[in-house]
Amino acid sequence: MVIIKNLLSAQEVQAYRERLREHDWQDGKATAMGMAAQVKRNRQADASDSNIRELANHLLGRMGDTPKLISAALPQRIFPPVFNQYGECEEYGYHVDAAIMRIPGSHEVLRSDMSMTLFLSEPDEYEGGELVIATDYGEERVKLAAGDAVVYPSRSLHKVTAVTKGTRIAAITWMQSMVSDVTLRDNLFQLDQAIQGLISEGKSSREQLDKLHYVYHNLIRQFAQV
Repeated sequence: MVIIKNLLSAQEVQAYRERLREHDWQDGKATAMGMAAQVKRNRQADASDSNIRELANHLLGRMGDTPKLISAALPQRIFPPVFNQYGECEEYGYHVDAAIMRIPGSHEVLRSDMSMTLFLSEPDEYEGGELVIATDYGEERVKLAAGDAVVYPSRSLHKVTAVTKGTRIAAITWMQSMVSDVTLRDNLFQLDQAIQGLISEGKSSREQLDKLHYVYHNLIRQFAQV
């Protein structure tokens, strides 16, 4: 699980919220598949609306400009972001995201390796509404500042707890990684973050950094599925 701070700036969050405020929300069950539809109680923006498509495309651009996110997911394909809203008593029970997703308006599909939730409401604007991710070490409960995002394996059981007060607005998306193996992808992320840390410290020689880059990029070259 990787936290991405300030994926959107405060000004961008405000602009998103103003445009979403004018939108008519639809029943979220319409896009749920299989057993997930039985536990999904929220509202979702119409992905075919031109205003929503514009917001989704902007968010895709911001994702592509965020090195930590690219390092964590190594995305090959990204599902167009979906905007959802939870009001009082709305929730999404435990479920696993579909393994294969069809990209809207195309015949292309992607394998969901990584999921992302971008928070668009501040934590003090609503009660409940936590993203809960089941891990090998127990439940991780996530409730981030507006503009922050969490990236986690799509294979994880997860849920959104019931909102008891206020409104929770967020964007979600899924990514197919160039490296499908979860452990290898995490190791590559840790290696890249270590390299970036050494660069920031400015204490390592160019020769040392080149050797680490050599290992990192050749591992990707060996295991990437492109």
